[in-house]
Amino acid sequence: SKDYGTPRGHMNAVEDIIHTLRTGAPMTDEEGPQPATCWTCKSPDVPRMMDSVGVAEFYNKTWAHWGHEIVNPIGCADCHNAETMDLQISRPALIEGYESMGLNIQESTHQDMRSLACAQCHVEYYFTPEGKYLIFPWHNGMTMEGAEQYYDSIQFADYTHALSKAPIIKAQHPDYEIFKTGIHAQRGVSCADCHMPYTSEGGIKYSSHHVRSPLASMNNTCQVCHRETEEDLRNSVYERQRSANQIRNLVEKELSTAHLEAQFAWEKGATEAQMKDALQLIRQSQWRWDYAVASHGGSFHSPVEFQRILSLSLDRAHKARFEISKVLAELGYTGDVPLPDISTKAKAQKYIGLDMEIERSNKQYFQETVVPKWLKTAKNNNRLVSLK
Repeated sequence: SKDYGTPRGHMNAVEDIIHTLRTGAPMTDEEGPQPATCWTCKSPDVPRMMDSVGVAEFYNKTWAHWGHEIVNPIGCADCHNAETMDLQISRPALIEGYESMGLNIQESTHQDMRSLACAQCHVEYYFTPEGKYLIFPWHNGMTMEGAEQYYDSIQFADYTHALSKAPIIKAQHPDYEIFKTGIHAQRGVSCADCHMPYTSEGGIKYSSHHVRSPLASMNNTCQVCHRETEEDLRNSVYERQRSANQIRNLVEKELSTAHLEAQFAWEKGATEAQMKDALQLIRQSQWRWDYAVASHGGSFHSPVEFQRILSLSLDRAHKARFEISKVLAELGYTGDVPLPDISTKAKAQKYIGLDMEIERSNKQYFQETVVPKWLKTAKNNNRLVSLK
């Protein structure tokens, strides 16, 4: 990864996607590594543009193409009907995701909507190779295995790993899917119940829109239902995180080693036929690892499912390494595979050929030259509601 920043909340959504190295430094409207689809969850300007130009036409542009239009951060209109303030779904991908399961999202209850408003964005997704259309892979249900089965059925890969040559599925953030397998969701608790707890002011009861961890106000969240002390409840959460991290750390060591050993096998003259089974196992391991670690709060939302997925990832990584060892033996190599020092993020980035100084320099120049033009155009067109 070029960078991976700390989450800063909805108010910073537009600012953060502009600043991240992952969107590159496009100097014109037609340049850049990312499609316009990447804007989908960042702003209420997105539904406006979809209504204006069409959903498919919105997606099928470069990210930079709409830079002067997508300027306001996540706000009321993303989740609420502007006339009635009722909860609504403003992103077509969620509606289409429900339809792919044979369900009608219009039949959802109000309590369902208190989670589905979040599920517009806090989910796993992919872009079609042609047109970059946004799809939720729920055709076989909302499970990790269901999504994998769908991706395999269409022979989809987000990219081919530069070292191992494994066809990788890049998980995004299947927060809603993992949450749905946990005890809170099974008991009818919604995302908003914990992340937007009810508060009262002037005799009026409403959901707090300071969206944050429930641990920040446990008297209004956990302790509404649970009678344990804050310390006990907090430690319960931390214990789930510690247990998950133990498995995650093992997976990351084994999986990264599998990629490096696969690279070594290729260098020794391995054929595609010899590497087929190992690469499929690497694909499966990485998908399971990423599905877990890319989620927000998964180790608490559904600790059993979270650790199950990581354990399966560890199993696939071990099996991949075993398959690679057999390939190396066929090639006459039976010693230990020499591994590079990738003990830090900087060392790993250097090993795979990322020049971070150039990346950061290009991004800074983009922010200083292109972004001000976007904002000026937006302001002149009365698109900019507010600036922080």
